[in-house]
Amino acid sequence: MKVTEHIQKAQGNTLFSFEILPPLKGENVQCIYNTIDNLIEFNPAFIDVTYHREEYVYLEKENGLLEKKVVRKRPGTVGICAAIQSKYKVDAIPHILCGGFDKEDTENFLIDLDFLGISNVLALRGDAIKSEIYFKPERNGHHYAHDLVAQIEAMNAGTYIDEYMETNNPTNFDIGVAAYPEKHMEAASLQQDILYLKQKVDAGADYIVTQMFFDNDKYFQFVDKCRTAGINVPIIPGLKPIATKSQLSMIPHRFKVDLPDDLVVDIIKCKDNAAVKQVGVEWCIEQCKSLKAQGVPALHFYSMGKSDNIKTIAQAVF
Repeated sequence: MKVTEHIQKAQGNTLFSFEILPPLKGENVQCIYNTIDNLIEFNPAFIDVTYHREEYVYLEKENGLLEKKVVRKRPGTVGICAAIQSKYKVDAIPHILCGGFDKEDTENFLIDLDFLGISNVLALRGDAIKSEIYFKPERNGHHYAHDLVAQIEAMNAGTYIDEYMETNNPTNFDIGVAAYPEKHMEAASLQQDILYLKQKVDAGADYIVTQMFFDNDKYFQFVDKCRTAGINVPIIPGLKPIATKSQLSMIPHRFKVDLPDDLVVDIIKCKDNAAVKQVGVEWCIEQCKSLKAQGVPALHFYSMGKSDNIKTIAQAVF
């Protein structure tokens, strides 16, 4: 079932969903099952599976020259999605990126998903790899997420770039995109970021999932600005409970997200990370209760491979 169909079927009730990471190369799918088994009692409407593109490392050889080596740390997004849908009968949503894909790679990726009966995708530009300062698309790849959305929407209309396709059956993907209530780090302003978001919706995006935030007012203000700009698709809030003191500096630096003063003060007072985790859980519970009371389409949790704190939150909210 499509994400938008889940939302319609819920008739105003808030859904539960979460995102998982593929296991590190060399680990097996049981790592994924352990996370899902811990949360399956809350009847997730869908489960997102991230995609991690290749990176480059440079190894110094004995002669002093550098050898460029491609590294993939977390492979297997498509296989994991197929396994989730087969084992749990829950819709799995693979992330698909501009980065690391040219247009033909994208088409082949989507053909595989369609063949497996996966009917949702989350279309993202993706970040620059560590060896690049700014995002750099592949040759004949997409520079912007709205172009990626347009290619997926074209396939939904039966238009492929492979001119030798024997059958051009239309695909049927529900297309999700990302949004940033406090603006993307590369955007000049929030207003500019919303204009870019509208380009993605105009290209065919069916729903939006936000970056994490810790102040619900920023989410609601963002939704209001989107509606004013003519963006009328569902906007699902993304949430992540803080679990360690180091995240006080890591989250604002990496994601350009502000942390409320009250939350920061409470975390600074904590003697250890066990206490921080409890503060993070309690803060997120209050966020979720407020969001749910306002009838948000779903509460979407970024698990980062750890689910105990999300289970505690879900027990208090659902």
